[in-house]
Amino acid sequence: MAIGFKVKYFWYQIGAEDFLHAFFSNICYHLENKKWGSKYNVIMNKLYSGELRFEDINNALNELDEIKNKLKLISPNKVIWDIDNLDAKPPWGNNISAEITDLSNYFVTSDGEDFITILQHALEKAASLKTSLEIESI
Repeated sequence: MAIGFKVKYFWYQIGAEDFLHAFFSNICYHLENKKWGSKYNVIMNKLYSGELRFEDINNALNELDEIKNKLKLISPNKVIWDIDNLDAKPPWGNNISAEITDLSNYFVTSDGEDFITILQHALEKAASLKTSLEIESI
């Protein structure tokens, strides 16, 4: 089953659910001292719960910008696939593109797009339409 971000009638495909969870796992592990939502409440709690209301979009954009800048400082060999199972490994193991230089560009959607960029575009679309953003499975 594919998962993505839905903003009204716009769809931003992400990929598998475990891939999305992996992105959030890295934020928790590396940037929040393993305490889910302790620093990035809007992204980690509100967005991850499935729906981000319009009122929270600007805060989410600010959090995402900070997250991206901090993930740039972390080597791709430090990736966490599942915060609940630290022994879990990505399906591709250590076989990653040379273009991946840090955790800010480690996550690539099933369409081959940079995950953080796609999330930013979805948030910006929600802001421009003054609507919510949902995580949806199809």
